[in-house]
Amino acid sequence: MKIELDLSRRPDAVPAALPSAPPSLAGLSLPALKAEMEAIGVEPKKANMRARQLRRWIHHFGTQDFADMTDVAKELRAQLAERFILSRPEIADHQVSRDGTQKWLTRFGPGIEGESVFIPDVGKAGALCVSSQVGCTLNCTFCHTGTQKLVRNLTAQEIVAQVLIARDGLGEWPTSTENRRLTNIVFMGMGEPLYNLDNVAEAIDTISDGDGIAIGRRRITVSTAGVAPKIPELGHRTNAALAISLHATNNDLRNEIVPINRKYDLQTLFDAIRAYPDLGNSKRVTFEYVMLKGVNDSLAEARDLVSLLKGVPAKINLIPFNPWPGSPYECSDWETIEEFAEVLNRAGYASPIRTPRGRDILAACGQLRSESVKKSAAEKRREALAAETGQAEGPAAE
Repeated sequence: MKIELDLSRRPDAVPAALPSAPPSLAGLSLPALKAEMEAIGVEPKKANMRARQLRRWIHHFGTQDFADMTDVAKELRAQLAERFILSRPEIADHQVSRDGTQKWLTRFGPGIEGESVFIPDVGKAGALCVSSQVGCTLNCTFCHTGTQKLVRNLTAQEIVAQVLIARDGLGEWPTSTENRRLTNIVFMGMGEPLYNLDNVAEAIDTISDGDGIAIGRRRITVSTAGVAPKIPELGHRTNAALAISLHATNNDLRNEIVPINRKYDLQTLFDAIRAYPDLGNSKRVTFEYVMLKGVNDSLAEARDLVSLLKGVPAKINLIPFNPWPGSPYECSDWETIEEFAEVLNRAGYASPIRTPRGRDILAACGQLRSESVKKSAAEKRREALAAETGQAEGPAAE
């Protein structure tokens, strides 16, 4: 029996993947810009100068077109335009709250999305809450982000890009020292910053660079749930202000609502806090304490908090719990919060009650979570890549 293959009905060729976009220089640190200049053949002696020129155009003026860089030689501008872009990551969603809070969902890659929030009237004028990871591993029970699995760390460039996007939206180019709306940066978004310390430290170097974005280190705060071994290192490497996501005054309760406490208990955590460099009245630790009805809001716990903070230059931010879909907690009654604050005030601690902002767009403290994450990160990446190449997803991706 003779069998012949019918080659006249070959399946269509699989479409070739689209060429990847050129890399962006926006958000790169000065050393990274210098490395890119050397990589395209700029003499090492001139690479540093060129990097400084680029840094000023990108991070001081906010330019997104190499043609605008008037003090850079035309030949180099043409070469840069062939090899690089200056655009930011894609904004997948932008929402504005009734109270003026703004939230951006930024797409850093296929299935890689993170949120940042601009909060007016916080800090000197306004603060940007940035994410350091997509998702989180800590599983704090009151936090919406904790319900999203960790996808990956953000790079230093991706962290800085969140600042660039906010300043684009606020129209704050070039950098000015007067009448800024964005004056403070807080690493209180998605993720645990100290589990991504290298990238966080590099991003802070870029954000605080006086010839670029120029937000001083005294106006940059990094919040941790309690990665104790990294806390002194954070201070030595960044000189940023320290915030602790505390929320409980004893190990039993903190083990339950902030599970990292099982690894680094309160004694270990406070030993690390006391080792943070240069603490004093002008550089106090901010302790964040979310008020959970019937859980951690008794007057006895307020007194325990005073005892726990003894000897630590501190202020306490009392945070009314911000509900999110499926959350197991309720916010403490306002009278209870005020009585709790009064105990702290009488002990000499500043304890402002944080006004909830952006609740209507799920942008308030503890509410951040990429609403697009309804499937696994791998599924999201497969679908996005298939869309780029024009391929339909099969049943296996359902």
